[in-house]
Amino acid sequence: MSWHLFAVFFASTFLISATPGPNMLLAFQYGMNYGVKRTLWTLAGLSLGLFILLLSTLLGLNVISRQSPWLLTIIKAVGAAYLVYLGISSWRDAGDGSLMSDAKELSAEVEADYGAFEGQAGTPQPRSLSSAAVKTSPSNLTLFRTGVWVSLSNPKAILFFAAFFPKFINFSAPLWPQYILLTIGLFMSETIWQIVYTLGGKKLASWLDVGNRLAWLNRGCGIIFIIIAAALFAEVINSFML
Repeated sequence: MSWHLFAVFFASTFLISATPGPNMLLAFQYGMNYGVKRTLWTLAGLSLGLFILLLSTLLGLNVISRQSPWLLTIIKAVGAAYLVYLGISSWRDAGDGSLMSDAKELSAEVEADYGAFEGQAGTPQPRSLSSAAVKTSPSNLTLFRTGVWVSLSNPKAILFFAAFFPKFINFSAPLWPQYILLTIGLFMSETIWQIVYTLGGKKLASWLDVGNRLAWLNRGCGIIFIIIAAALFAEVINSFML
């Protein structure tokens, strides 16, 4: 992989990671609820869950590229279509909600779903962002497991990786060095933004919720999705012409 291609990949993932998805919203919420030091346990859990999803995707692509190259072409075409769908959805839904309201909704979902999944006392009890105290302070292990669970409970991440990564992988070259670079780039982007969301708290939410800033952030990601989808479609068409 050339450094130019890696730079394009990192710039793309850096902007995409900035959008407030479930992982970032959890980091934002818990940073305000439990403080930065304790939320580091949640960030570690989020990273582990993300690594499991990423490893599953890369291993799948590795097997397909060696045993069924024709299937890889189909995956690129389907992935491109999926990225177009994500791009259009990101653009059309850009004006909905705010960072604060999205974080409150995620809190309710985590409290209900994770609590039922664990079936025990001491699970995280996410509070309203405006509450003064947390009734039950979860253990560090519980914060870690919550991060893993939230990360793994988003199976769409595998679809996204399978759609996004093939554009940046040269399947005719050694794959594992490329996988390592892509993994490092993705985790750098995710970790930076998780820390920003954890530390930023209300300042970040206030800044993003002013005017159309959050909307344009989502629209920017939508444009990236469509550009990468167009490049994937071009690769698929070129493979049929050879």
